[in-house]
Amino acid sequence: MASKVKNTKSVRRKPARKKTVNKKPGLLRRLFRVLLLLLGLVIGLGVPWVIWLDIQVRDEFEGRLWDVPSRVYARPLSIYTGKPISKNSLLLELKAAGYRQTAQAVEPGSYAVHGNDFDINRRAFMFDDGMQPTTHFRLQLSNDAIATLNSVPGSVDLGLVRLDPAEIASIYPLHDEDRTLVALQDVPELLLTGLQAVEDRQFKHHHGVALRSIARALVANVKAGRAVQGGSTLTQQLVKNYFLSSERTLVRKANEAVMAVLLEWHYDKAQILEAYINEIYLGQQGRHAIHGFGRASEFYFNRPLQDIEPQQIALLVGMVRGASLYNPRRNPQRALQRRDQVLDIFGSTGLMTGHQINTAKSYPLGVINKPRSGASVYPAFLDLVRRQLKRDYRASDLGSEGLKIFTTLAPSEQEYAQQAVSMGLDDLQQRGLPADLQAALVLADVASGEVRALVGDRVAGRNGFNRALDARRQIGSVIKPLVYLLALEHVDDYNLITRIKDEPVSLRQADGSLWSPANYDHKSHGELPLMDALIRSYNQATVKVGLNVGVANLIRKIKQLGVDVDIPAVPATLLGAVELTPVEVTQIYQSLAAGGYSVPLRSVTAVLTPEGDLLSRYPLRLRPLEHREAVALLNFALTQVVEQGTARNLHGLLGNNTLIAGKTGTSNERRDSWFVGYTRERVAVSWVGRDDNRPAAVTGGNAAMRIWAGLFQHLPFDAVDLRMPDGANFVWVDKQQQALTGPTCPRAVQIPFIEGTEPKATTKCLEKQLDKNRKSLWRKWFEDKD
Repeated sequence: MASKVKNTKSVRRKPARKKTVNKKPGLLRRLFRVLLLLLGLVIGLGVPWVIWLDIQVRDEFEGRLWDVPSRVYARPLSIYTGKPISKNSLLLELKAAGYRQTAQAVEPGSYAVHGNDFDINRRAFMFDDGMQPTTHFRLQLSNDAIATLNSVPGSVDLGLVRLDPAEIASIYPLHDEDRTLVALQDVPELLLTGLQAVEDRQFKHHHGVALRSIARALVANVKAGRAVQGGSTLTQQLVKNYFLSSERTLVRKANEAVMAVLLEWHYDKAQILEAYINEIYLGQQGRHAIHGFGRASEFYFNRPLQDIEPQQIALLVGMVRGASLYNPRRNPQRALQRRDQVLDIFGSTGLMTGHQINTAKSYPLGVINKPRSGASVYPAFLDLVRRQLKRDYRASDLGSEGLKIFTTLAPSEQEYAQQAVSMGLDDLQQRGLPADLQAALVLADVASGEVRALVGDRVAGRNGFNRALDARRQIGSVIKPLVYLLALEHVDDYNLITRIKDEPVSLRQADGSLWSPANYDHKSHGELPLMDALIRSYNQATVKVGLNVGVANLIRKIKQLGVDVDIPAVPATLLGAVELTPVEVTQIYQSLAAGGYSVPLRSVTAVLTPEGDLLSRYPLRLRPLEHREAVALLNFALTQVVEQGTARNLHGLLGNNTLIAGKTGTSNERRDSWFVGYTRERVAVSWVGRDDNRPAAVTGGNAAMRIWAGLFQHLPFDAVDLRMPDGANFVWVDKQQQALTGPTCPRAVQIPFIEGTEPKATTKCLEKQLDKNRKSLWRKWFEDKD
């Protein structure tokens, strides 16, 4: 019995043990299933996520084309022996080009001045015709001209040197990032190694994420109780800047880490480092973000990256941690401490010796006070540049392709032009003219049509309504020379001394009203030589001549001279009831000043790729006009406008008597004041008036001519070239008698004529001289025979 009971108990225990053993495998199975489910979720969601990030990385990075602003340059200053230039003008050119004045011009981009001696160390520069190396030279000025030009050292006569041009503007991409791309081989070695020493010492060894750096940063931050150290690698920093936003979330950090690993998987360290060098944010200029060490070097030191020194490299590397925090302009002391801290790191990692570090620390920050502004200080001129480029380039290309655009602007002449407008209008206000007057001024080279200066507002640098290009105003008497040019082309009917009538004229207009123009002095002057009518700008005589040559022909002539606008074919057009802009008037008079050779005005000479390859060149396009002899006669007459006519006060304003051609212009009710003047080399047009077109009490002589003179007071210029082309000659005449005369006879003046149009009659004085000469020859002939 006992044994049976035992067996029974034994049988009963077995099922109990079985139940205990079966519970454990059931729990493990459930845990295993959960883990499999989680793994499935990770694989199902994570793998596509990683694949998507991988596609993003490869697409963005392989096709990375940074939007790089186009750089706009002034014309390079050509320096040669004999070149006329004042000391002040040369200083303005050097300042505009970003040259630094030093005791000795040891470094490229610096100059020294001792009296009239200039020691200039020119930077290397990619001109539109090729790369030019650094050149150290010395020049001496004498009587506002370059007397000597020699190399340093050696004192070898250089003949010609071009100063690298001023960067006058940048054309930015839509997102307003400013950068100058640099290749890895052009980056200073100290910058490459120093950047890694400070920001990522394991850069060469990790695969995008450095766990050791993250742990070290975490410990340092816990000890400090705040964020004092970052654990991000250079690759992670690049990912953050290039691919991601700046938000601080776990998802963004996860994306950053994964993308950094993917980036390292696909690309080598050199590619990643070059991208970092060009992408890192290093400052702000207004609304434009400074990206990359290339642009930062120019922004803070006005030097290309290849030329900066160890202490400057240390400052830029230190700013990677916080460009605003260590901004050397706003926080110079903090920036200096950070720079020295970076120099110490350079020393502790063996990149610099102790002596080199102490030397570098002895230097100040060396940051230029005012960086070159990407927003042009010459907005009116840049407006002209954009309009010319618009014919050949899309706006998006100009803001993203990093083009180098070479223009015709002369910085010193632009500075003088702006001063002439701003100070000239202030002076006019003191003389009793309205305070709300505005002005425009255009200066161009006669031979090439290159625009040297353009001012569209009385306030320098103000970007708004560009009066030089867009103020379409009546030009008044400025049109009259074209009426007389047409007359002089009719050689059978007119020459400069042809008698014409200045008398009242009344014409019935289309609306039935009478148009009866009066002269400025409200008088009629009867018969007078054609040239005198132009010199004194008589309206009635001009209308008489204009009706004979035809209003339609005048409109055609304006188009031949390069201005194609709609002009009403009405008699009032003969007196300037034509609305043109200052730049259009400049185009017309360029053709006259060039002696009948029309050249389209231009502001751009060449466009290069960032690598220096030529994309476009805008060559001189010269078009000779018909009847150049008539143009030569008109040029002479316009010099007499300045000598004895409506612009006779110009010489007093300039303080010299150099022969200048010019024409004043005043619109109805004295709303607009115009003056056009030209010398042998330059033609300029000035306009003064009110923006709302109300009467302004201005005339060509009391307003615009003063501004024109304010500009030319600072410019070297030669007398107008009055040499006659073939088919025209100067002749001594008596205008009153309409007859040939001798140089010593009463009322004798020397006036040009187209061959065959000279007076046929002779004065009695000339006849006596000729008779006397004949007798002298007769005597001499017989004396020689004896």
